[in-house]
Amino acid sequence: MKEKPAAINIIWFALIVIAVLVGMAKGNLETVQKVSFDAAKSAVTLAINLIGVMALWLGIMKVAEVGGLMKIIARAIRPLMVRLFPNVPAEHPAMAAMIMNIAANMLGLGNAATPLGIKAMIELEKLNKVPGRATNAMCLFLAINTSSVTILPLGVIGVRAAAGSTEPAAIMVPTMLATFVSTTVAIVMSKFFEKANQDDIVSVDLDSCGDTLMESEEATEKSSAEVLVKPALTAKVFAYGSIIALLAVIVYRFATTAEIELMQKEILRFWIVPLLMLAILLFGYIKGVKVYEVACEGAKEGFQVAIRIIPFLVMILVAIGMFKASGAFEILAYIIAPITNAAGVPAEVLPMAMMRPLSGSGAFGVMAELVQQNPDSLAAYMASIMQGSTETTFYVLAVYFGAVGITKTRYAIAAALMADAAGIVASIVMAKMTFGA
Repeated sequence: MKEKPAAINIIWFALIVIAVLVGMAKGNLETVQKVSFDAAKSAVTLAINLIGVMALWLGIMKVAEVGGLMKIIARAIRPLMVRLFPNVPAEHPAMAAMIMNIAANMLGLGNAATPLGIKAMIELEKLNKVPGRATNAMCLFLAINTSSVTILPLGVIGVRAAAGSTEPAAIMVPTMLATFVSTTVAIVMSKFFEKANQDDIVSVDLDSCGDTLMESEEATEKSSAEVLVKPALTAKVFAYGSIIALLAVIVYRFATTAEIELMQKEILRFWIVPLLMLAILLFGYIKGVKVYEVACEGAKEGFQVAIRIIPFLVMILVAIGMFKASGAFEILAYIIAPITNAAGVPAEVLPMAMMRPLSGSGAFGVMAELVQQNPDSLAAYMASIMQGSTETTFYVLAVYFGAVGITKTRYAIAAALMADAAGIVASIVMAKMTFGA
């Protein structure tokens, strides 16, 4: 049977066609042309900027993997993850990487979540029997990521606080509820499409996966044996002394800071990432991991992955940039405005809702502008919840699938866009229910 083209082919081509046609009709093809070149340059710059972050976190995750932390985490949440991802062995590194990525997203640690998500995709690709074609686990994982499981939307809270909002953290509960809705839809739709496309599913040989896992574990154990050293007494004293010193500093900061609210903001905005990094490295050090050498080895993947995702980022960002520059975005907003107006959605929030799946920086800019204009308005409140409870679908698609060379995305885009839509609708409902409460 002749294989159908992947949805991304149609979407990407449609964005280009519409951009050119609308640009011609409105007489701004010069702008469209300029933006196409600028977007291509920006995509490469973005990928280069990702190198450092990915190298750092993939290196730290290598320490966690060699030290055995990944297995411990995977075992802790095994019951839930095994039900969601039945074709991924419970002890496989992919399981722990997915858990770490979801946890990072929950805490609003976007810079850490992306490298962890890429690491999960790399591990999932090792179980893929058809390279270049997304597995069920990949589709579900991407959909969950685009639904943006969030507990602490730290970036948005920071913008609201800087703009002088009277209650910058008021969006936390509605954001959690909205992201719960979007994540539920992501899971339900992914499972629905998985069952509806039974004929399109490449069967996974779990026995073979088990053999692959055993080989991987043997290789990891062999590799670990080469990099693990029994800590000397002085090394143990230093490690445990570092833990005691850390606890002492935390107590000192709480004891010497008069404003509890200021302390809470400092913890939420600046403590989580350094403490997470330190905890992983301390764990590895105590286990005998040669932390510097292993981290450098893991960091090498960051450079390789960044190069692999450049073509995918270029094509996606150019198409989105041309679509926006042509004026097609405004036309689409005008067409659906009557529906949103009837629902009582402030007109200024509409660009935010439409921009969110397409451009993370664009959506963040719209949200920040609304917050700056009036941080305590319904529009700013609603846009803040949208920003915290949804993700940039096409960016995640390009980065995660591009990292492992996936071109046949199957139902991943459909499930992700439905999760986005559910998150936006839930954000609107939650904002109207809780605003001013």
